[in-house]
Parts: sequence; C-alpha cells; structure tokens
Amino acid sequence: MRFTLMTGLGGIEDYPDIARTAEAAGWTSLAIPDSLFYPEITESDYPYMSTDAVREALDGVPVLDPVVAMAMMAGVTSTLRFYPAVLKVPVRQPLVLAKALSSLAVISDNRIALGAGLSPWKEDFTYNGIAFEERGGRMDDCIAIIRGALSGDYFEFHSQYYDIGRMKLSPVPTAPVPVLVGGHAVPALRRAAQSGDGWISANSDYESLRQMIGKLNELRRDCGTDTRADFEIHAFDMHARKLDDFRRLAELGVTDICVTPWNPYDPSLDRARKLARIEQFAEMVIRRW
Repeated sequence: MRFTLMTGLGGIEDYPDIARTAEAAGWTSLAIPDSLFYPEITESDYPYMSTDAVREALDGVPVLDPVVAMAMMAGVTSTLRFYPAVLKVPVRQPLVLAKALSSLAVISDNRIALGAGLSPWKEDFTYNGIAFEERGGRMDDCIAIIRGALSGDYFEFHSQYYDIGRMKLSPVPTAPVPVLVGGHAVPALRRAAQSGDGWISANSDYESLRQMIGKLNELRRDCGTDTRADFEIHAFDMHARKLDDFRRLAELGVTDICVTPWNPYDPSLDRARKLARIEQFAEMVIRRW
C-alpha cells in the first residue's frame, strides 16, 4: 500500500520542509491543490460543501501553480512522487501544459503524475474564453493531446476544439506521465476507466467510496481496461483514523491512500505541528502496514 500526503490549501512557505519530512518518513506521494483565482461573484454551486462556505475558505488563501510548486519540492527530494489533486486541465492550453509537464518530469526523474480534473466554477472557464458547456469534450481532447505530445514522436490532433499540426516536444521524459482522473460523477468515472491510468476521489465517506469504486470497476470492465494491474485508485476517506480503517480501504481496491494529517482550518496550525503530524502518521500507520 502507498500513502499520499495531501497538503490542503495554504501553507505554501512550508512546502520544502513538508516534502523533505514526508520523504524521510516513508510517504510515497505528495498531492497539492489547484486554484487559478477567486471570483468575487460566482454563478456556480460547489459539489462538496456549501458554496458560501467553500468560497469563504478559499478567499485570499495563497495557492501556487501546481507545476511551480511540484518543481520546487522535487528539487529538495529524490524519491517522493508529486501530483496535483486535481489540476483544472481544460481551462489550460494543452500544448503549453504538456510542455510544463514534460519539463517537470525530466528534471524530477519521472516523479510526477497528472491529477486531471475539471472545475466546479464556471468562471474558471468563461474568464479564460472557454464555454462551460464544452468542459467534458475539451477534457477528453486535452488528455489525448498531452499523451500524444509527451510521446516524443511527431504528433497531430484535429477536433472541434483544437487543430494541431504535426509537431513534437523535446525533451520528453523516459517514462509516460500517468494521468489520474479526478471526479465523482459518472462521466468522470467513465473517463478514468477509459482513458486514465488511475482515478482520484475527493472527500468521501466509506460507503460512498465503496459505491464509486464499484461503479468504476464496472465501467473498466465495459471499457476493457479492467485487466490493467497498474491502474491506480487514490482515495480519501474523511473518517479513516486507525490502521484498520485504512486496511478496509485497501480491501476495496484502493492502491494509494490519501491523507491530510492535520486540520487545515486550525488557526493554531504551524509548520512544526505539520511536520510532527507527518511523522506521527508514518509511525502509527505507514510503518505498521
């Protein structure tokens, strides 16, 4: 079993120490959030908590671009893996994103994955000149373009949204960058089953997670991808605390257990407490696995 440290929002000044401590303590991966900007007024509803509550939590919180943050942390570690959970892919130009991912994979010795998602905020799309209604189709195209560009071969792509002539990137990593698709809706699960190397859940309880993994497995059978032994399931159970709780997740088929070992809304939280919690979880769970 592998364990991913999810940093949550804020605390960007702590990233280098967090990465070094997590690597030394035996964590496998570190995942960071993505947020482009904070619209003063939004037309959207947030799916995991009330829109007012999540906007209050987000407003003014510093969030680095994930590629920049991962590059910073990769530079102070040697084995820890990094991915955004999740990057708002279709609001970005896919060739520019592919170049950034390729560069990061090369300098980190293949220690990154792409956590790929949409965004619940319409403004992420409309302020970038993209129709919110196009998000699913653009997401599929972006994944295909990023995979093709990262192959290192000449590649072209033509669709309703993108018209890319034959081109190739250089340098490219020596191994593919895994694409881990995030999202709870059936289209997201289907996308993970059909074109992803894995799936990332957001905040869930055990029963919801069990149902989603069951649906994901059903879709993988339908897509003929259920024979892939390397398919990754990254899951976060809000109520898991003890070793037995995490063992239950493994029995569901979870390959990478995601944990935020501190309360990100605790006003007394500081760097020392974060580093202590990283080590405490490793002692209580990871080393006893």
